[in-house]
Parts: sequence; structure tokens; C-alpha cells
Amino acid sequence: MLTHKKLRLVLATVTAASLTGGLVVLAAQTATAATPAKYADDFNGDGYRDYASGWAGEVTVTYGTAAGPAGTSKTFSQNSAGIPGTSGDAGGYADGFGEQLANADFNRDGYADLAVADNSEKVGTKAGAGAVTILWGAKSGLGTKATRIPVTAHAGYGFGAALASGDFNGDGKADLAVADGVGTVYVYRGGFSQSGTTGKVTKHERPVAAGPLEPTALVAGKVDKDKATDLYVLGQGYKNDKMTQAAWFLHGGSTVTAGKLITYDTSSPDYSPAGVIADFDKNGYGDLAVSDTPYNRGAGSVVVLRGGTSGPTTSYRLSQATSGVAGTATAHDGFGSALSAADTNRDGYPDLAVGVPEKKVGSTKTAGGVHVLRGGAHGLTGTGSQWFTRATAGVPGSPTEYEMLGLHVRLRDIDRDGDADLLMSGDFYHPSVVLRAGTSGITTTGATETELDPGFPQ
Repeated sequence: MLTHKKLRLVLATVTAASLTGGLVVLAAQTATAATPAKYADDFNGDGYRDYASGWAGEVTVTYGTAAGPAGTSKTFSQNSAGIPGTSGDAGGYADGFGEQLANADFNRDGYADLAVADNSEKVGTKAGAGAVTILWGAKSGLGTKATRIPVTAHAGYGFGAALASGDFNGDGKADLAVADGVGTVYVYRGGFSQSGTTGKVTKHERPVAAGPLEPTALVAGKVDKDKATDLYVLGQGYKNDKMTQAAWFLHGGSTVTAGKLITYDTSSPDYSPAGVIADFDKNGYGDLAVSDTPYNRGAGSVVVLRGGTSGPTTSYRLSQATSGVAGTATAHDGFGSALSAADTNRDGYPDLAVGVPEKKVGSTKTAGGVHVLRGGAHGLTGTGSQWFTRATAGVPGSPTEYEMLGLHVRLRDIDRDGDADLLMSGDFYHPSVVLRAGTSGITTTGATETELDPGFPQ
């Protein structure tokens, strides 16, 4: 079944075409040396985290305040002054600008910046080449300066199919990983400048002889115990001549090195996998939680790849058939369509929010909901898990067919009280829901609705 999330992906990528040669710089200046921003998403440097999300050729930034995301909002497109590129329909499909975002203080000037991909962008005469633009932070926020990062354009390559930021070589500078639509991952080292320069760029491809991989998502985080950020490339591989879900580990360090390729299903491909890295068992190694929505006739599941000294080790699977998880697994539920990790109950273990957007709630089809699975000494389990829908007491509204609540989820300390709150939404015709957290986990007490989109980076 085609979810709204999958429809968005198709619209953004079906025409994935060429990459751009040369770079475009608008209102570029050389950044002055300063202390890097405390938060990778504090775009105006006021000490509060901000929220950037993208959809259908636009990026909306909502600025944080002491009370949470109660500040002003601003929306950008490639029609906005200072942003390079062409906005609008790309060969009969929706504009991909904003479909992929990554944030960091790329030029270390004290303001977080936002990398925005458009893998449908026509560059020169090369359709679907794709492009990635950095919107530079400033005291006034995003929107005054933007620079397109350099890459050689190739028609149909879809540069910007996935983004992730992190310190991949451990030198203290923010780097940017970019995947294209034909199998290459580019790692741009810091530092970046508003004049368009970057550090060294390396390319990483999975050798076909070692097992092919078609990348569709990037997930960055600390897996081992060194200071460098590691990277998982999610996508489709092959096992026993069948297409399967796969996760390829790239080990961060002075040189980014290729690690294991893990295959974890052989039913059918998932072209919009969700993933997040967190140390769910607090053993010092980051674990990858990755969706496997085709599992069990589309009922869905989440596979956890435990971290170790050299990357992924053993794995386990969680689903609605796992003991302690509410409900039952039924075809096309889409368990795992969206994932987010953070500590919701102050016990020191990260928890995992799992969207199930096509779940039937009572008699209402595709109403959707969200599970919160608890982390602990043995990793994620169903013990103490929570389940929230529009039918849950205290949650605003009522179940609506095709709302698909849980299509987007984020765990974030929105009210700045020390624990992660749950922000969840479905289609774009209903407001998002905010559920606050406390020492016992997520609660519906004081639940509210908001226009804030949970599509901002983890």
C-alpha cells in the first residue's frame, strides 16, 4: 500500500536526474572564526534549538524560545531571494527541494546552518542532476545567504538523495555526507565557507562483487567508542538473488572505511527506510534501529543492529507481535514507518518512538498511532511500552480515516524540562500532537495540538 510518506518519496525521486558542475554562491562572505554553535540546529545563535522541516519544494523554520517552539516561523523555496536554483515542478513531479535536510555549524561561526537537498534539480542542461545548498545561519536566522556545494553534474544522478551531518573524521569540525541516486556516498570534510569551499571530499561505493547496494537513506551517529561519527547507508541489496533490505556500515575516523553489509529481510524492498542510532542498552556502543516495513505482509517491524568495536554485531527484531507491545500485527500496518530515539523517562536509557501510520484504530482504517518502546540493560523490549492514538484518553481529536498518525514522529525535549516529549503527525490536513514526558514516560496530561511539523532532523 502506498503511504503518504512513500508517495512523497516517489514524487521527489522518480525523476532523480543530474548533478551540477560548478557551484553557485549568493551573497557569499567569509565566515569569521567563532565558537561553534552549542546546538546543531540553533540557526540564530540565541541558545535555543530551532526546527526546520521541508516538503514540496519549501523549507519552514520555526525558531525556539525558552518556552519551546513558540517563536516566529519563516518559509523558503528556490524562489526566495538569495537561494540558488529553480523552484517548481521537475519534469512532471514535485520539486524535491527540502525533502532531505541536515544541520550543523558547518562554518564554525556560532550559528547553525542547514543543508538542503533537491535531488530533482536541473543543473545547466542536465536534468535531474540534483544539488545541495547550505543556508547559512546568522543572528537574524536563516535566509540571508546560501551557497551550493560543489559537485560534478551528471544527468539523472539525483545528487542529494540522502543527507547526514556529523564529525566523520573526528577533527572537531562538522562534515556532510551526501548520497546520490546511483550508489555513491560523498563525504565533504569541514571546514565549509560561504565562498563555496569545503575540506577534502571522498567518495564511497559498495563494490558490486562484495554485494550491491542501492542507497536510499543515511543515518549518522556514534557506534563505537572513538570520537568520530559513524555512518550507516540504508538501501536495497541482494541475497540469494532476491532484493532485500540492507544496511552498510561506514566507520568514521581519519579515513572513513567500509565495514559490514547487513541484510535483514527478503520479502520486498522498502524505498523509504527510517533509521536512528542510539545506545539503547547503555553499553557504550551505539545501536542502529532501522525499519523493515515490508516484514510480515507489511505489518512491519524494527530491526536493531547492536553496536560493537568494529560496527554492527548481533541483531534482534521488534514488532507488534513482541511481548508487551500493544495490539496485534496485521497486514499493511506499517510498523516502523517513522522512528525517533531519546530518553522519555529520565532513566538514562534512550527509548524509541515507532510510527504505525496505517494501523486500524477501532473501526477506523488507516487512523494510525505511535508506540514508545523502552530502552534498558537488555536493549529495547516491549516491557512498559506505550501506545498512543487519537482514541487514547487525553489525546486531542478522534480517529480519522487516512490521517495516518505516526507517519512522522520526533522525540525532543520541547519544553526544556530534561526529558524528551513526543511530537507526532500524519497527513498534512491535521495538526500535529504534542505529548509531554515525565519521570514515568510519555503522558497525555496537557496534550496539545500544534502546526509544527515533526519532519525536522533528529
